[in-house]
Amino acid sequence: MKIIILGAGQVGGTLAEHLANEQNDIIVVDTDGDKLRSLQDRLDIGTVVGGASHPNTLYRAGAEDADMLIAVTNSDEINMMACQVAHTLFNTPTKISRVRSPNYLAYQEQLFNPANVPVDVIIGPEQLVTNNIRQLIANPGALQVLDFADGRIQLVAVRAYYGGPIVGQELQEIRKHMPKVDTRVAAIFRKNRAIIPTGNTVVEADDEVFFIAASKNIRAVMSELRKVDKPYKRVIIAGGGNIGATLAQSIDSQYQVKVIEKSYKRCRTLSEKLKHSIVLCGSAAEPQLLAAENIEATDVFCALTNNDESNIMMSMLAKRMGAKKVITLITNSAYADLVGDEIDIAISPQQITIGSLLTHVRRGDISIVHSLRRGAAEAIELIAHGDAYSSKVVGRRLDEIHLPEGVTIGAIARGEEVLIAHGHVMVESGDHVILFLVDRSRISAVEKLFAVGFGFFS
Repeated sequence: MKIIILGAGQVGGTLAEHLANEQNDIIVVDTDGDKLRSLQDRLDIGTVVGGASHPNTLYRAGAEDADMLIAVTNSDEINMMACQVAHTLFNTPTKISRVRSPNYLAYQEQLFNPANVPVDVIIGPEQLVTNNIRQLIANPGALQVLDFADGRIQLVAVRAYYGGPIVGQELQEIRKHMPKVDTRVAAIFRKNRAIIPTGNTVVEADDEVFFIAASKNIRAVMSELRKVDKPYKRVIIAGGGNIGATLAQSIDSQYQVKVIEKSYKRCRTLSEKLKHSIVLCGSAAEPQLLAAENIEATDVFCALTNNDESNIMMSMLAKRMGAKKVITLITNSAYADLVGDEIDIAISPQQITIGSLLTHVRRGDISIVHSLRRGAAEAIELIAHGDAYSSKVVGRRLDEIHLPEGVTIGAIARGEEVLIAHGHVMVESGDHVILFLVDRSRISAVEKLFAVGFGFFS
């Protein structure tokens, strides 16, 4: 597939890295020649220096025969205009644009269609990050919560703790503890090393355990792996920008929310938008302010400003002053690797955005892609097609399917039914199959496994 990526920033560069390793023809466009040279030194890609929305730049990038254009520059307007030019002059089949401004997103249906602004897929990072954080607040104790099958199935990461119910026991013991709840552990990461679990695998303290279950059973399974935290009530959000404001609005009526924002003008705007939340003008890096707002009684402190260093320092301060859980927005991947135990969860907007983008880039009928552990692993929802003659998976029991190394099937969604993956379960055409890849380089092998052969006609 020939793909043009507009923007060599963190999202564009990371996306190029993902796709270049999957036998795609990648061309990255940016005005910064140094960034492009740095990418080209590491990756087998083409680069073009120039304005992303300029017709001559897109022509030099090969837009006339490109299969897809992905616009992820820092400018919404340039991204949208690039899609317009690609549509009008080059008839590019698929155009994906990152759009950040809530002013555009509020009119998404009216604006983005072939008759107006011809963008096929809109990626809104702020909304994606907000949904991610909201799930973490709704599921106390979780490190990551991922939705599949329209929310009927969830993949949850938790850290097993010393003395926990299942620590020191084999995974098959979970079924004895919960005979009426079905679940499957998809993977375990122990000291950053991936383990594909079996029934005999013993869970150790500090293991990062990824399990999959019907959404209604998530809390019951979590209680087996760790002491279940009490539901959160008090949330402090540091930073009233797009992400902070969107999060506050989405949880405004469910929790006791306080937003701390430096800009007085922005505080006035937020106080008009938020019905129940308290908006405070100041800096969350001031110990006096945190103490005055009872940080020691706060269940979740979210550092969501656009400055990584500030987010990290505020989070460490809040944690030391007694905040129970700290969620920190970190865009620089180098910082994410450095943070210690004082930051409970580091949120990467790039990885969340990459997962959403990959959903539309992957070959085959893939509904959802979630990028995990800063891009090292992936969880995908893939629709099975064909029949027993044309497919290597349809009409076969799960224990008969030869999965690539490092790949596990966690669950199947069949209509409204949720089937946790056990050997006797048979795959049917139209099933939504949720897979976990501890090594994302195996994605091409998974795509081939689910590809329909020539025997299938419909």
